[in-house]
Amino acid sequence: MSQRYPRFFTNTRGNIVTLLRRASRTVDELAQALDLTDNAVRAQLAALERDGLVQQSGSRKSSSKPASVYTLTAAAEDLFSKAYGPVLRQLLEELTERMEASEVEALLRSTGRRLAAQWPLPRGELHTRVEAAVSVLNALGGLTELERRNGTYLIQGYSCPLAAVVPGHPEVCHLAASLLTELVGVPVQECCSGSEATRCCFVVAST
Repeated sequence: MSQRYPRFFTNTRGNIVTLLRRASRTVDELAQALDLTDNAVRAQLAALERDGLVQQSGSRKSSSKPASVYTLTAAAEDLFSKAYGPVLRQLLEELTERMEASEVEALLRSTGRRLAAQWPLPRGELHTRVEAAVSVLNALGGLTELERRNGTYLIQGYSCPLAAVVPGHPEVCHLAASLLTELVGVPVQECCSGSEATRCCFVVAST
């Protein structure tokens, strides 16, 4: 059972995800394993598909007729993975021991630019581009909102996608700032809080 989302794995949807992690299954196979009706399983699968955790991947003969086969999406593995925090933390420790601070910063900013390249660059007015950049940050696991203050845009975060490492390595905020700068097309300055209650904060000048 995943320790990140323990309550999720105690309900029917969690049980379906656990079964599909072992092997792809049809509705009938899931219903038998969970002692549920086919319709009950279909309802849960529809919700999991909507959440991007389950997908149909072909079909196979079941009860003399083809039946859809369900598998987990790549996003579903995030429910289980606990490695990124410790691995990234140790990687940063190695980098800071082997490289100068300026070199680590340059590397993180370069990584942010590479990460931004995975999304199409938003077009339009600055406000539209900033909104699109906020959406990307949220897609990466953040919880951020856009505010307008004294002629500037403030990207205010309430949950950081890199929270597992920011308290010990606040320099990783350079990565996020670089990503946002690339997407927005103008310099973005970080003003993040590196405390235990990590809060993302980025300022975008609108003039």
